[in-house]
Amino acid sequence: MMKLSKNSVFSFLAGGLLCLTACLSISSSDSEKVMEGKPVVMAMTASPDVPSSVMFCGSPIDLTRYNMREGFDRELSSFTYFHSTTMLLIKRANRYFPVIEPILKANCIPDDFKYLAVIESHLDPRVSSPARAVGMWQFLESTGKQYGLTVTPTVDERCHVAKATEAACKYLKTAYVKYGDWANVAASYNAGMGRISGELTKQTSDSTFDLWLVEETSRYVYRIMAIKQIFENPYKYGFVLRAEDLYKPIGCEEVAVTADIQDLSDFAQKQGVTYADLKRFNPWLRDRKLLTLGKTYMLQIPKQNDIYYKTPNTYVHHSEWVVR
Repeated sequence: MMKLSKNSVFSFLAGGLLCLTACLSISSSDSEKVMEGKPVVMAMTASPDVPSSVMFCGSPIDLTRYNMREGFDRELSSFTYFHSTTMLLIKRANRYFPVIEPILKANCIPDDFKYLAVIESHLDPRVSSPARAVGMWQFLESTGKQYGLTVTPTVDERCHVAKATEAACKYLKTAYVKYGDWANVAASYNAGMGRISGELTKQTSDSTFDLWLVEETSRYVYRIMAIKQIFENPYKYGFVLRAEDLYKPIGCEEVAVTADIQDLSDFAQKQGVTYADLKRFNPWLRDRKLLTLGKTYMLQIPKQNDIYYKTPNTYVHHSEWVVR
């Protein structure tokens, strides 16, 4: 066997160390280059595709003009990445669209206007804005009364989903007689007919899409169209829901009330429900008592068998909302 001298061993080790250092240097350099091109966060954010046109109230809306495309893109991106809120809207729609849709249809209002309620209130029948607009359709008190809603110290029908939808239909039909264009009607719901009519005249235009308006109104119709796009294609935009994820409609018994109720908590107990449940299913009750003032009110009493999720929800109002 060949014997190595101490100098040979030293030279061998030194050479090996030099090669290892060079390899590590090259490896480190390559690694740094790779890391420079990699994202520094774990999630990727992609811009959703903007279609060249969308349908709104049965008419095609061309989105190829720069302001139209960019306006729609802004709202589509916002709803797409506002994950928890958009997902909640779809869940709530499973409970409330079955109430809203038949009323729109009965009043000859395009079905797409249910999405106006979505962006106005997030389908929360009790919500109130800083401007004191209230309910799912966000009526001011004066406007609500104008279109047939009762507002008293103990009753606020702006929070009654069905009655407020009927009132909204009255407004929308009146606006359509004025404009003959559903996009203009939608914009007027935000800004008012007086503002939209005035701007159409001053800017010599016949379309709200061509107007220079305050930002909220400029975005308004795009928001309606964008949320519709997601509701009709939730999986495409990253929302993966199952039937059991959706909020089920809860059956109720109706109780006609013609006399004042001085203590709604006591009334609820006699009906076999909590005061909280009475308020949730009758959000138009605004006090601890109900003064009828000669009117008859129908109170919704939730059925005991329906208020539990002991078995998973199976009701899906629109099949495109869920994965199979």
